[in-house]
Amino acid sequence: MKNNKSYAVLGLGRYGLAVAKELAENGADVLAVDNNEEIVNDVVTELPLCKCADVSDPEVIKQLGISNIDIVIIAVSGNLETSVMATTLCKEAGVKNIVVKCSNEMHAKILTRVGADKVVLPERESGVRLAKTLLKAGFIDLIELTKNVSLVEIDVRPEWVGKTLADLNLRKKYSMNVIAIQHNNDVTTSIDPNAPLEESMKMIVVADRNKLEKFS
Repeated sequence: MKNNKSYAVLGLGRYGLAVAKELAENGADVLAVDNNEEIVNDVVTELPLCKCADVSDPEVIKQLGISNIDIVIIAVSGNLETSVMATTLCKEAGVKNIVVKCSNEMHAKILTRVGADKVVLPERESGVRLAKTLLKAGFIDLIELTKNVSLVEIDVRPEWVGKTLADLNLRKKYSMNVIAIQHNNDVTTSIDPNAPLEESMKMIVVADRNKLEKFS
């Protein structure tokens, strides 16, 4: 199924390349960028929209049309200065969702301050897992428990506000089991199935991976 969001992956090391390939293989429009011409030439057959450019250059960001991209993944953690510049420039260009790969916790704090919406430490999250997370519309996080089962955090959708879990019957419709509700930074596992849902709530659910596509 065609993914309607557009993505840019800036930096095509092992991590960035894994993200870009997974997104492209799932039908997403992906702009892949690296400043190493040899790398770009090697992957251009797999990632047709692949450019050789310096993403710390404001003019390059403008020429690439980053302002039109829905989600930008910055995967140049080996160079903090480049990561900071690219993050800042993408934020200034109006990108709504910026994901940045970080080398350590300190870099993560710095990049969050300059505009990263999500920071990723490679030892905690693989490139493929990140791509799958981004591809699942409305899914905030995706943890694969087994080959067929995932733990997912989702927002309460606008059409669900005021309804109850009993009304929605997510288990029957989507094979989803709600195991916790997060509301105003509080998480509870004592769930009242007859309590109205609020817009600010998030639900943590265990789901059949084969049904996630239907849900999204």
